[in-house]
Amino acid sequence: MSARHVAVIGTGYVGLTTGACLAFLGHSVVCADADPHKVERLRGARVDILEPGLPERVREGLEAGRLEFTGDTAAAVAEAEVVFLCLPTPMGAGGAADLAAVEAVAGQVRDVLRPGCVVVNKSTVPVGTCERVAALLGRADVSVVSNPEFLREGRAVEDFLHPDRIVIGAADQDAARRVAGLYAALDAPLVLTDPASAELTKYAANFFLAMKLSFANNLAVLCERFGADVADVTEGIGRDPRIGPAFLRPGPGWGGSCLPKDTHALLTVCDRSGVDFPLLRATIETNVAHQRRLVERVAAACGCGAEGSLHGVRLALYGLTFKAGTSDLRDSPALAVARLLRERGAELTAYDPALREERPDLSDLVDLVDDPVRAAEGAAACLVLTEWPQLRDVDWAAVAACMSGHEVHDWRNLLDPDVLARAGLSWRGIGRPAAARVA
Repeated sequence: MSARHVAVIGTGYVGLTTGACLAFLGHSVVCADADPHKVERLRGARVDILEPGLPERVREGLEAGRLEFTGDTAAAVAEAEVVFLCLPTPMGAGGAADLAAVEAVAGQVRDVLRPGCVVVNKSTVPVGTCERVAALLGRADVSVVSNPEFLREGRAVEDFLHPDRIVIGAADQDAARRVAGLYAALDAPLVLTDPASAELTKYAANFFLAMKLSFANNLAVLCERFGADVADVTEGIGRDPRIGPAFLRPGPGWGGSCLPKDTHALLTVCDRSGVDFPLLRATIETNVAHQRRLVERVAAACGCGAEGSLHGVRLALYGLTFKAGTSDLRDSPALAVARLLRERGAELTAYDPALREERPDLSDLVDLVDDPVRAAEGAAACLVLTEWPQLRDVDWAAVAACMSGHEVHDWRNLLDPDVLARAGLSWRGIGRPAAARVA
């Protein structure tokens, strides 16, 4: 493998992981970001993202002299052979992907890219974005390639260094080979295709995962109706290699930084192109309906009636991040449920091991505290919304002693019902038989 000079624009989850891991593979990497405070902290190897292994990779890259950080985008790309665009593409008006950041950076670097440079779209972008970026650059001597990321938060470094596949979409096969060469040290299947196919691959993958999660949540409802155990049912079907066990665990709905925005963006693309995709629409609608169903369950359990007001009812929420192992709150299903509860008037106190009490962005929604027992004080019920393993070690007897009620709604099927029963609490999961407290 020959080392390359690489620039990475954007230092979020994808950009920082990409830059640090490419440096780890031996390349010379400059990461650029518009936030001077973030750049200064990264220069000091201070990583604010909760991502296992990432601080170590950043520190190693800095110490080896293969990783740099700058706030000057033009300077970062001036000597680069390959430039990765790792920029946010949030949900915009009508559900479409907002490409403002991608388009702005394309304009900034257009005149400073070296001849023969390859620009790589790493961000999740709609079909046709490679062509759009190429048109904005207006450089016949620069190739634009799609190389979508398939990184899971909480396992991003592991996924980068041990990928299931590497997808590269390019009209110029020499450019594709140069991008593929960056990953030569990795043992992974390589999918070489055209830009449109690569762009659509990312959206199709996230849609399929969201579909499996919506399926699992509806299956849990069916299990409850017939007295079946969803854990046994999903194990039974998941052992079929045509189905697989991943993304079959029911929960409080799906969310995060990718699935909501990508499914909505794909649906918008379908609508604009005249393609009817009812399964995609149903996947999104099922997720919303599932969360409303869970809120109705809490209201009924608190004696308010499924459709009734929760005004004055105090509830404890355990977990606010969209999954365990990350501090990311973007489109968290826990927050979606919290908002529905607040709309009904519930008073919410929350505990999350990844979050500090000083979160003004949450102050209008929940009272965030740093202790699970404190969160349960006066609560009519406790709701487990994120699958933090630390919650298994909570002093449940102390929780029971300070609650006004006795129900724990474990929407991650995380806890041991017998442990809660002995503590004097009633356990109720999703798609599993309930467990009554020991009197």
